[in-house]
Amino acid sequence: MRRLSRILPLLAGLFWLQPAASALAQSYPAKPVRVITTSSAGGISDIFIRIVGEELHKCWGQPLVIENRSGGQFNIGARACADAVPDGYTICIMPTDVLQYNRFAFKNLSYDLFKDLEPITVLFYLTQALVVSSSLNVNSLDELAAYAKAHPKTLSYTAAAVPHQLFIENFKQETGADIVRVPFRGGGDAVNGMLTGTTQVAFFGIGNFIPHLQAGTIKGLAVDADKRSPLFPNIPTLKELRPNVEITRADFSLWAPKGMPKELIRKVRDDVAKIATDPAFVERNLTQRGLDPVFNTPEEFTQYLQTQRAQVERTAKKAGMQPQ
Repeated sequence: MRRLSRILPLLAGLFWLQPAASALAQSYPAKPVRVITTSSAGGISDIFIRIVGEELHKCWGQPLVIENRSGGQFNIGARACADAVPDGYTICIMPTDVLQYNRFAFKNLSYDLFKDLEPITVLFYLTQALVVSSSLNVNSLDELAAYAKAHPKTLSYTAAAVPHQLFIENFKQETGADIVRVPFRGGGDAVNGMLTGTTQVAFFGIGNFIPHLQAGTIKGLAVDADKRSPLFPNIPTLKELRPNVEITRADFSLWAPKGMPKELIRKVRDDVAKIATDPAFVERNLTQRGLDPVFNTPEEFTQYLQTQRAQVERTAKKAGMQPQ
Protein backbone atom coordinates (compact mmCIF):
# COMPACT_ATOMS: atom_id res chain seq x y z
CA MET A 1 0.00 0.00 0.00
CA ARG A 2 2.83 2.36 0.92
CA ARG A 3 4.50 1.58 -2.44
CA LEU A 4 1.29 2.37 -4.29
CA SER A 5 1.02 5.70 -2.49
CA ARG A 6 4.45 6.64 -3.85
CA ILE A 7 3.64 5.59 -7.42
CA LEU A 8 0.29 7.35 -7.77
CA PRO A 9 1.72 10.91 -7.58
CA LEU A 10 4.29 9.98 -10.24
CA LEU A 11 1.59 8.69 -12.56
CA ALA A 12 -0.45 11.82 -11.97
CA GLY A 13 2.59 13.89 -12.88
CA LEU A 14 3.04 12.00 -16.13
CA PHE A 15 -0.58 12.57 -17.12
CA TRP A 16 -0.14 16.27 -16.34
CA LEU A 17 3.06 16.54 -18.38
CA GLN A 18 1.55 14.93 -21.48
CA PRO A 19 -0.99 17.71 -22.26
CA ALA A 20 1.57 20.35 -21.24
CA ALA A 21 4.04 18.96 -23.78
CA SER A 22 1.34 18.86 -26.44
CA ALA A 23 0.43 22.49 -25.74
CA LEU A 24 4.08 23.51 -26.07
CA ALA A 25 4.30 21.96 -29.54
CA GLN A 26 0.96 23.44 -30.63
CA SER A 27 2.00 26.99 -29.68
CA TYR A 28 5.43 26.67 -31.33
CA PRO A 29 6.88 28.81 -32.77
CA ALA A 30 5.68 32.02 -31.17
CA LYS A 31 8.54 34.09 -32.63
CA PRO A 32 11.13 33.85 -35.45
CA VAL A 33 13.40 30.80 -35.38
CA ARG A 34 17.13 31.30 -35.85
CA VAL A 35 18.94 28.85 -38.13
CA ILE A 36 22.72 28.63 -37.84
CA THR A 37 24.40 27.36 -41.00
CA THR A 38 28.03 26.30 -41.16
CA SER A 39 28.35 27.40 -44.79
CA SER A 40 28.58 30.82 -46.36
CA ALA A 41 25.69 32.48 -48.17
CA GLY A 42 25.01 30.75 -51.46
CA GLY A 43 26.26 27.33 -50.33
CA ILE A 44 24.14 24.21 -50.82
CA SER A 45 22.86 24.07 -47.25
CA ASP A 46 22.24 27.82 -47.13
CA ILE A 47 20.16 27.74 -50.31
CA PHE A 48 18.22 24.66 -49.19
CA ILE A 49 17.28 25.95 -45.74
CA ARG A 50 16.13 29.27 -47.20
CA ILE A 51 13.82 27.43 -49.60
CA VAL A 52 12.44 25.29 -46.76
CA GLY A 53 12.14 28.43 -44.63
CA GLU A 54 9.82 30.06 -47.15
CA GLU A 55 7.46 27.10 -46.88
CA LEU A 56 7.75 26.86 -43.09
CA HIS A 57 6.86 30.54 -42.84
CA LYS A 58 3.51 29.74 -44.46
CA CYS A 59 2.97 26.87 -42.02
CA TRP A 60 4.27 28.45 -38.82
CA GLY A 61 3.46 32.09 -39.39
CA GLN A 62 7.02 32.85 -38.30
CA PRO A 63 10.15 33.28 -40.44
CA LEU A 64 13.48 31.48 -40.26
CA VAL A 65 16.31 33.92 -39.66
CA ILE A 66 19.44 32.53 -41.31
CA GLU A 67 22.77 33.16 -39.59
CA ASN A 68 25.84 32.09 -41.57
CA ARG A 69 28.69 30.93 -39.32
CA SER A 70 31.17 29.58 -41.87
CA GLY A 71 34.84 28.75 -41.45
CA GLY A 72 37.01 26.63 -39.20
CA GLN A 73 36.13 23.40 -41.02
CA PHE A 74 32.51 23.91 -39.87
CA ASN A 75 33.61 24.10 -36.21
CA ILE A 76 32.62 27.76 -35.77
CA GLY A 77 28.99 27.05 -36.60
CA ALA A 78 28.93 23.85 -34.57
CA ARG A 79 30.21 25.64 -31.49
CA ALA A 80 27.64 28.43 -31.94
CA CYS A 81 24.93 25.77 -32.12
CA ALA A 82 26.16 24.00 -29.00
CA ASP A 83 26.26 27.31 -27.07
CA ALA A 84 22.73 28.41 -28.04
CA VAL A 85 19.80 28.37 -25.62
CA PRO A 86 17.93 25.06 -26.11
CA ASP A 87 14.47 26.63 -26.14
CA GLY A 88 13.55 25.59 -29.68
CA TYR A 89 14.36 28.95 -31.23
CA THR A 90 17.77 27.98 -32.55
CA ILE A 91 18.24 25.08 -34.95
CA CYS A 92 21.29 24.35 -37.06
CA ILE A 93 22.09 22.85 -40.46
CA MET A 94 25.49 21.15 -40.56
CA PRO A 95 27.38 18.33 -42.33
CA THR A 96 27.25 15.20 -40.17
CA ASP A 97 30.17 13.48 -41.87
CA VAL A 98 32.61 16.39 -41.55
CA LEU A 99 31.75 16.98 -37.89
CA GLN A 100 32.43 13.31 -37.19
CA TYR A 101 35.84 13.46 -38.92
CA ASN A 102 36.73 16.67 -37.11
CA ARG A 103 37.13 14.62 -33.92
CA PHE A 104 40.19 13.06 -35.54
CA ALA A 105 41.52 16.23 -37.15
CA PHE A 106 41.54 18.67 -34.20
CA LYS A 107 43.14 18.15 -30.81
CA ASN A 108 40.99 20.63 -28.92
CA LEU A 109 37.46 20.86 -30.27
CA SER A 110 35.33 23.33 -28.32
CA TYR A 111 32.22 21.12 -28.55
CA ASP A 112 31.34 17.44 -28.35
CA LEU A 113 29.10 16.30 -31.20
CA PHE A 114 27.55 13.56 -29.09
CA LYS A 115 27.14 15.48 -25.83
CA ASP A 116 26.40 19.09 -26.79
CA LEU A 117 23.98 18.67 -29.71
CA GLU A 118 20.60 17.06 -30.35
CA PRO A 119 20.02 15.27 -33.69
CA ILE A 120 16.80 16.25 -35.48
CA THR A 121 17.03 14.70 -38.96
CA VAL A 122 19.39 13.97 -41.82
CA LEU A 123 18.07 16.14 -44.64
CA PHE A 124 19.89 14.78 -47.67
CA TYR A 125 23.00 13.10 -49.01
CA LEU A 126 25.19 14.88 -51.53
CA THR A 127 25.97 12.65 -54.48
CA GLN A 128 29.72 13.01 -54.93
CA ALA A 129 31.21 12.41 -58.39
CA LEU A 130 34.71 11.42 -59.43
CA VAL A 131 35.26 13.45 -62.58
CA VAL A 132 38.09 14.24 -64.99
CA SER A 133 38.73 16.90 -67.57
CA SER A 134 37.47 15.73 -70.97
CA SER A 135 40.78 16.85 -72.46
CA LEU A 136 42.39 13.75 -70.90
CA ASN A 137 40.21 11.56 -73.11
CA VAL A 138 39.76 8.87 -70.43
CA ASN A 139 36.47 7.07 -69.82
CA SER A 140 37.11 4.79 -66.83
CA LEU A 141 39.19 4.37 -63.69
CA ASP A 142 41.48 1.93 -65.50
CA GLU A 143 42.06 4.43 -68.30
CA LEU A 144 42.75 7.15 -65.72
CA ALA A 145 45.36 4.97 -64.05
CA ALA A 146 46.98 4.19 -67.42
CA TYR A 147 47.05 7.87 -68.39
CA ALA A 148 48.53 8.92 -65.03
CA LYS A 149 51.32 6.32 -65.30
CA ALA A 150 52.08 7.36 -68.86
CA HIS A 151 52.20 11.06 -67.92
CA PRO A 152 53.90 11.19 -64.48
CA LYS A 153 53.87 14.39 -62.46
CA THR A 154 51.33 16.06 -64.74
CA LEU A 155 48.01 15.30 -62.99
CA SER A 156 46.53 16.73 -59.81
CA TYR A 157 43.27 16.11 -57.96
CA THR A 158 41.08 17.76 -55.36
CA ALA A 159 38.53 16.13 -53.05
CA ALA A 160 36.25 17.71 -50.49
CA ALA A 161 35.96 14.92 -47.93
CA VAL A 162 38.38 12.61 -46.12
CA PRO A 163 36.90 9.31 -47.41
CA HIS A 164 37.07 10.54 -51.00
CA GLN A 165 40.67 11.64 -50.57
CA LEU A 166 41.40 8.24 -49.08
CA PHE A 167 39.76 6.48 -52.03
CA ILE A 168 41.99 8.28 -54.53
CA GLU A 169 45.11 7.68 -52.41
CA ASN A 170 44.27 3.95 -52.24
CA PHE A 171 43.56 3.99 -55.97
CA LYS A 172 47.03 5.45 -56.56
CA GLN A 173 48.68 2.78 -54.41
CA GLU A 174 46.79 -0.07 -56.09
CA THR A 175 47.39 1.09 -59.67
CA GLY A 176 50.60 3.11 -59.52
CA ALA A 177 48.77 6.20 -60.78
CA ASP A 178 50.75 9.42 -60.33
CA ILE A 179 48.23 12.07 -59.21
CA VAL A 180 49.09 14.84 -56.72
CA ARG A 181 46.51 16.13 -54.24
CA VAL A 182 45.84 19.87 -54.06
CA PRO A 183 43.82 21.48 -51.24
CA PHE A 184 40.06 21.80 -51.67
CA ARG A 185 39.04 25.45 -51.44
CA GLY A 186 35.36 25.16 -52.31
CA GLY A 187 33.23 23.98 -55.21
CA GLY A 188 33.57 27.11 -57.32
CA ASP A 189 37.36 27.21 -57.15
CA ALA A 190 37.62 23.49 -57.81
CA VAL A 191 35.40 23.66 -60.89
CA ASN A 192 37.43 26.60 -62.21
CA GLY A 193 40.56 24.53 -61.73
CA MET A 194 39.01 21.75 -63.77
CA LEU A 195 37.97 24.09 -66.57
CA THR A 196 41.32 25.88 -66.78
CA GLY A 197 43.29 22.64 -66.65
CA THR A 198 45.21 23.39 -63.44
CA THR A 199 43.42 20.47 -61.74
CA GLN A 200 42.38 17.59 -63.97
CA VAL A 201 40.71 15.22 -61.47
CA ALA A 202 38.14 15.96 -58.76
CA PHE A 203 35.86 14.12 -56.35
CA PHE A 204 33.07 16.19 -54.79
CA GLY A 205 29.42 17.20 -55.17
CA ILE A 206 27.95 16.36 -58.57
CA GLY A 207 25.73 19.44 -58.31
CA ASN A 208 28.80 21.56 -59.02
CA PHE A 209 29.39 19.79 -62.34
CA ILE A 210 25.90 19.48 -63.84
CA PRO A 211 26.23 22.03 -66.69
CA HIS A 212 29.79 20.90 -67.48
CA LEU A 213 28.84 17.21 -67.55
CA GLN A 214 25.96 18.09 -69.82
CA ALA A 215 28.23 20.15 -72.08
CA GLY A 216 30.88 17.41 -72.18
CA THR A 217 33.73 19.57 -70.87
CA ILE A 218 33.96 17.31 -67.80
CA LYS A 219 33.63 13.52 -67.81
CA GLY A 220 32.10 11.54 -64.93
CA LEU A 221 33.81 8.26 -64.00
CA ALA A 222 31.91 7.26 -60.84
CA VAL A 223 29.48 8.42 -58.14
CA ASP A 224 29.52 7.46 -54.46
CA ALA A 225 25.73 6.94 -54.17
CA ASP A 226 24.04 3.59 -53.62
CA LYS A 227 22.50 3.86 -57.06
CA ARG A 228 23.21 5.81 -60.24
CA SER A 229 22.20 9.44 -60.37
CA PRO A 230 18.95 10.02 -62.27
CA LEU A 231 20.65 13.09 -63.77
CA PHE A 232 23.49 11.02 -65.27
CA PRO A 233 22.47 7.34 -65.36
CA ASN A 234 25.46 6.53 -67.58
CA ILE A 235 27.91 7.19 -64.71
CA PRO A 236 28.49 3.99 -62.69
CA THR A 237 28.56 3.83 -58.90
CA LEU A 238 31.75 3.06 -57.00
CA LYS A 239 30.06 -0.09 -55.66
CA GLU A 240 29.71 -1.34 -59.23
CA LEU A 241 33.39 -0.68 -59.92
CA ARG A 242 34.90 -1.46 -56.50
CA PRO A 243 32.41 -3.59 -54.49
CA ASN A 244 34.61 -3.72 -51.38
CA VAL A 245 35.13 0.03 -51.07
CA GLU A 246 33.59 1.66 -47.95
CA ILE A 247 32.88 5.38 -48.23
CA THR A 248 31.09 7.63 -45.74
CA ARG A 249 28.56 9.61 -47.74
CA ALA A 250 28.46 13.37 -47.35
CA ASP A 251 25.24 14.79 -45.95
CA PHE A 252 23.64 17.78 -44.31
CA SER A 253 21.46 17.45 -41.26
CA LEU A 254 19.42 19.47 -38.77
CA TRP A 255 20.62 19.78 -35.17
CA ALA A 256 19.64 21.62 -32.01
CA PRO A 257 21.46 22.62 -28.82
CA LYS A 258 21.41 19.86 -26.20
CA GLY A 259 18.29 20.06 -24.08
CA MET A 260 15.81 21.28 -26.71
CA PRO A 261 12.42 19.76 -25.73
CA LYS A 262 11.79 16.46 -27.49
CA GLU A 263 8.32 17.47 -28.63
CA LEU A 264 9.77 20.52 -30.39
CA ILE A 265 12.49 18.40 -32.01
CA ARG A 266 9.74 16.10 -33.28
CA LYS A 267 7.64 19.00 -34.56
CA VAL A 268 10.54 20.60 -36.44
CA ARG A 269 11.44 17.29 -38.06
CA ASP A 270 7.85 16.42 -38.99
CA ASP A 271 7.05 19.85 -40.43
CA VAL A 272 10.27 19.99 -42.45
CA ALA A 273 9.77 16.42 -43.72
CA LYS A 274 6.17 17.16 -44.73
CA ILE A 275 7.34 20.04 -46.90
CA ALA A 276 10.52 18.51 -48.29
CA THR A 277 9.18 15.06 -49.19
CA ASP A 278 6.51 16.46 -51.49
CA PRO A 279 7.34 14.92 -54.91
CA ALA A 280 7.38 18.26 -56.72
CA PHE A 281 9.64 19.77 -54.05
CA VAL A 282 11.98 16.77 -54.19
CA GLU A 283 12.33 16.93 -57.97
CA ARG A 284 12.87 20.69 -58.10
CA ASN A 285 15.06 21.26 -55.05
CA LEU A 286 16.83 17.96 -54.46
CA THR A 287 17.01 15.64 -57.47
CA GLN A 288 17.86 18.42 -59.90
CA ARG A 289 20.69 19.53 -57.59
CA GLY A 290 22.19 16.05 -57.21
CA LEU A 291 20.87 15.57 -53.67
CA ASP A 292 19.26 12.40 -52.25
CA PRO A 293 16.43 13.06 -49.73
CA VAL A 294 16.50 11.33 -46.33
CA PHE A 295 14.41 13.12 -43.62
CA ASN A 296 14.67 10.30 -41.09
CA THR A 297 13.26 10.50 -37.56
CA PRO A 298 15.35 11.68 -34.60
CA GLU A 299 15.57 8.06 -33.42
CA GLU A 300 16.72 6.86 -36.84
CA PHE A 301 19.22 9.72 -37.01
CA THR A 302 20.64 8.69 -33.62
CA GLN A 303 21.10 5.13 -34.85
CA TYR A 304 22.68 6.42 -38.07
CA LEU A 305 25.15 8.45 -36.01
CA GLN A 306 26.30 5.36 -34.15
CA THR A 307 26.71 3.32 -37.32
CA GLN A 308 28.53 6.17 -39.06
CA ARG A 309 30.71 6.76 -36.00
CA ALA A 310 32.18 3.25 -36.29
CA GLN A 311 32.71 3.65 -40.04
CA VAL A 312 34.38 7.05 -39.59
CA GLU A 313 36.74 5.61 -36.99
CA ARG A 314 37.80 2.86 -39.41
CA THR A 315 38.35 5.36 -42.23
CA ALA A 316 40.27 7.80 -40.02
CA LYS A 317 42.54 4.98 -38.88
CA LYS A 318 43.18 3.84 -42.47
CA ALA A 319 43.94 7.43 -43.47
CA GLY A 320 46.38 7.82 -40.58
CA MET A 321 44.65 11.00 -39.44
CA GLN A 322 46.53 12.85 -36.69
CA PRO A 323 44.85 15.63 -34.69
CA GLN A 324 46.48 19.00 -35.26
